[in-house]
Amino acid sequence: MLRTSGGYVLVMASPTELPSRRRMPSKTSGLLYGLGFGGFIDGIVLHQILQWHHMVSHVGDYPTDTVAGLEVNTLADGFFHVATWFFVLAGSITALKAWREGRFAPSWSFHFGLVLAGWGLFNLVEGIVDHHLLGVHHVRDDVGSPLSWDIAFLVFGALLVVGGWLLHKRGLATMERRASAMRAPEAADRRMH
Repeated sequence: MLRTSGGYVLVMASPTELPSRRRMPSKTSGLLYGLGFGGFIDGIVLHQILQWHHMVSHVGDYPTDTVAGLEVNTLADGFFHVATWFFVLAGSITALKAWREGRFAPSWSFHFGLVLAGWGLFNLVEGIVDHHLLGVHHVRDDVGSPLSWDIAFLVFGALLVVGGWLLHKRGLATMERRASAMRAPEAADRRMH
């Protein structure tokens, strides 16, 4: 053990000790990134670029064709973006925490699969709550019958969850095989002594 001038304690491990102590990466950061990035994609693409809807654009008191209504919708969109930003911040904090715990770094398929699954979870929760339960907006508030768009949004979310989870599981299996291969020489070394 070595104490640095910054107050950190470094624990030295031999190369054969390290693999058995390390744990798989956390799933939390990938899911949080997915929730946040899914919200950003919704807010930036659907709210701002395509302008299909805003957070409360289906509420009669806040029509988007009046300045006052658009101001309220823009404010609500801003609060929505702050919430999605906090998901990304939380994902960053949990990633740093896992790194400081000495966990394995996630493979691309492990991490990106979780990001896709988190994006899908965002779509499912946001679609069910905002589009169906609260009815504050629909995917397309600019069309006469928005239900088909709302259902497509939910189907896309479910596909993201399933596809992301399968990609994550493939990455997890690969990482577990690699970790097992790293531990095999250590176990053989212990049997010899």
